[in-house]
Amino acid sequence: MQNYDITQFKNPLFTVDSVLFTVVENTLKVLMVKRANDPYARRWGLPGGFVDVDKDDDTDMTARRKLAEKTGLSPRYLEQLQIFSGINRDPRGFSVTSAYSALVAHQSVETHIETVEQAKWISLNELSSLPVAFDHKHIIDIAHKRLQQKALYSMVPVYCCPEQFTVGQLKNVIETIIEKSIQRKSLMRRIESSDMFELVDEKVHSGGRSAQLYKTKKDVSMTHFERNLSV
Repeated sequence: MQNYDITQFKNPLFTVDSVLFTVVENTLKVLMVKRANDPYARRWGLPGGFVDVDKDDDTDMTARRKLAEKTGLSPRYLEQLQIFSGINRDPRGFSVTSAYSALVAHQSVETHIETVEQAKWISLNELSSLPVAFDHKHIIDIAHKRLQQKALYSMVPVYCCPEQFTVGQLKNVIETIIEKSIQRKSLMRRIESSDMFELVDEKVHSGGRSAQLYKTKKDVSMTHFERNLSV
């Protein structure tokens, strides 16, 4: 019986890319980096890079390592989005990327690696006029659609809120993501039934009224619902 020889096969390029969204002043934005090196130097792309088998135990670790290097950001959660592959994705050869996605509260970003010129939150409306590398516009579009779906059947949008937030702030995040208005009473029912939140012994003034503050319970699991939120 012949021994298996892995060198008989060409290995594809294997990378990990992350699509991170946030909401700033009623605008949905995505985290992008300007590439310093070829291919596609000076074009915008998703923060990501090659798996390093000497450093990374898995692709989750790759995603977080590249985010830290290229943006300085460490999200509370990351979830796998989809595998993208093909002979035409990368001019260097057949490539595979494991894409991740997340929704995060807005925070400043800063690159810490020479292969990136700049890290920046960019409005989705701006993407059509930007030079974007690889198939990253397509990946962002898939991630955007998935986020819109999750905003309707889960409490994921709370990840975009500050540590203490009002119902109005959460409602605004959801409406910005799905680009539609939602019923406040439906959102209140979800907040109460999810058992994810607790009241903060403090209120803030909002629109001339006092608004109750909430915060997420420690180590709570994300709640999903059988039906979409009423719009």
